[in-house]
Amino acid sequence: MQKGFSINIYGLIFSIMIIVSALTYILPAGQYDTVQKDGRTYTVAGSYHRVDPAPQGIGALLTAPAKGFGDCSDIIIFIFITGAIFTIIERTGTVNAVILGTSYLFSKKDRLKKFFIPASMLLFSLGGAVFGMEEETLIFIPLFIPLALSLGYDTAVGVSIPFLGAWVGFGSAFMNPFTVGISQGIAQLPLYSGMGYRVLVWGICTAVVIAFVTWYGELVRKNPKKSITYDIDQQKRKSLHLNVLEKPKFTWRHLLIMFIFAAGMVWLVAGVALYHWYIIEISGLFLGVGLVCAVVGKLSLNQTTDAVIDGARSMVSVSIMLALARAIVVIAADGRILDTVLYGIAQCIGHMNPLMAAEGMFWAHSFINFFVASGSGQAVLTMPVMIPLADIIGVNPQIAILAYQFGEGWTNAIIPTAPVTMAAIGMAGIPWLKWAKWNVPLQIVLAVLSMLLLIPPFLFGWH
Repeated sequence: MQKGFSINIYGLIFSIMIIVSALTYILPAGQYDTVQKDGRTYTVAGSYHRVDPAPQGIGALLTAPAKGFGDCSDIIIFIFITGAIFTIIERTGTVNAVILGTSYLFSKKDRLKKFFIPASMLLFSLGGAVFGMEEETLIFIPLFIPLALSLGYDTAVGVSIPFLGAWVGFGSAFMNPFTVGISQGIAQLPLYSGMGYRVLVWGICTAVVIAFVTWYGELVRKNPKKSITYDIDQQKRKSLHLNVLEKPKFTWRHLLIMFIFAAGMVWLVAGVALYHWYIIEISGLFLGVGLVCAVVGKLSLNQTTDAVIDGARSMVSVSIMLALARAIVVIAADGRILDTVLYGIAQCIGHMNPLMAAEGMFWAHSFINFFVASGSGQAVLTMPVMIPLADIIGVNPQIAILAYQFGEGWTNAIIPTAPVTMAAIGMAGIPWLKWAKWNVPLQIVLAVLSMLLLIPPFLFGWH
């Protein structure tokens, strides 16, 4: 019997690199002028002009992964440190004690089990909505996967609780400084204005995503073979020796390590909210937490360094995936076609009526997000073009910002060029094609919901 065609994520991403490279020979090269302000590079509206073409050939194709590695080196370092410190905490026995303790509690009080997914995801959604939690969710994935498995769910649920929880909060945020804050600053709107409708939007979108993950989780609990990760979960259950009926043995060291980890998370929230920490500062915090936990857990120097090396080693394949994904953006930018695509989209939207233009902005940002899968990055690239365009065609700037949020936010969970997405599913061992196929129904629901949520502001004059 002849095998069907299949391609892994590395082959898929490299194929996309080839396609984008070919487009640099086809699409006209062009650029917008830029200005520096507050440490960011902003696009100047109306400044698009043709430039000399810079087609990306074989040499550029082969060097793009190295450039991509450099561009996302901070995220890769963060992933290495995440793997390292979680391995440290795991080898103190604390992770196993927490998993067994939580699963034991829920196994004895079945009525509480239905609140596990909604309550956990709501907390992560608040993190995404308030301070732009995204990369930070990676630290929780190694904890929630075995926790979900111990409660009868699967790896997909374990990833979804922290990752999709923060993702829906980020995409429908009411205070996120990386999306709402930057965009309202560009539009010269009062910071965090329009809060009432934004909170309503966040609540609706969060409820939809929680309902989807909860429905899927219950489906898997009743019939594990419905899981998209059924095969890999069988191996994980054996290696983790999960037993929800076993009463956990907590020691004072386990409790102290839990307290240190929780204190680190509180410090993380304060650092991001008050001092604008980003990946480097957060990486330093996590490393410090891991080393303190190693001391409390009585790990020797050799045991600690072995845990660091083993944890980082487990993240190598994820790092390669991120570098290749970033290489796609490198080729498009070096080939000078990114701004050409943005200009073409703006020209199309400019001929629509206001309501259709707002819907068009949503779809435009969804497309652009494939190349610029960054909330703040896309804001400073596109909003200086979209906001003046919105004024000309009669679209309220608040609506234009909401369209950007939806477009930049939702597709991040599925596109192979989103670094955090690829890191999350890479850490979980979920093939991208399986994850994408599973996520498609949710993407369709959120796309329809987004288009509907863009309509009411036209009716009541949102400001």
